[in-house]
Amino acid sequence: MKKRELQIYLTLVCSLAVLASISVFLPQGDFAASVELPAPRPVLALINALASLIVYGGLGYLGLRLAASVGFATLWDDRVTNRQRFLWPLILGLLIGSFFIVVERLLLPFHAVGPLPHPPFPTSLTASAAAAIGEEILFRLFLVSLGVYLLGKLLTKERYREPVFWTVTAVSGLLFALAHLPSLMFMLELDDISAIPAALLVEMLILNGSLSLVAGYNLKKYGIVAAMGIHFWTDVLWHVLYGAWQI
Repeated sequence: MKKRELQIYLTLVCSLAVLASISVFLPQGDFAASVELPAPRPVLALINALASLIVYGGLGYLGLRLAASVGFATLWDDRVTNRQRFLWPLILGLLIGSFFIVVERLLLPFHAVGPLPHPPFPTSLTASAAAAIGEEILFRLFLVSLGVYLLGKLLTKERYREPVFWTVTAVSGLLFALAHLPSLMFMLELDDISAIPAALLVEMLILNGSLSLVAGYNLKKYGIVAAMGIHFWTDVLWHVLYGAWQI
């Protein structure tokens, strides 16, 4: 890894650690008002920061090595323009966020839960930034790169490269969607996954799946910074702006 890329990566991971620690002190909304914290807030903030540095930092570094070995764009690839790295992710993120809103409005009549809950501002903004960094490191940079690397060892012929990539990206998207179910159950105060309405499960799969496919493609073509940008701007429109409008 180049020195500049290492510096950028460390900046991203340290930013994630700061965001994770700050989130402990921010309002979480009515659904978390009655939850008793397992430890004092400063202790939880320190634990969050250390976990981000160790877990996400380690997996992300391994993901960067794997991504380079399978031919993905590097973190700060000289072949990638700033338009591809920053402008197009902004546009795509806003388009995906708009798609999220349309899907939710279309599916609302099919369940009685109502609109999905969003964290209050400014938590929605810090959560969007933390999710853009942390979730893209885990589900795209690490899991997609690892899956493509392992399957590439088994299916070595050139014609398998694209099917392998899209299969792994789709599986990563499914895992990404499933990972959001526990928090959804918590916010809706549901005791069992079977209590989640089918239409809401479909919504979760569509929303998280669409973001995963677009972010995965941009990881491959333009690097992890572009994938993070798409995720961030999607969440800004979805959680920050649309979430504030719903309140």
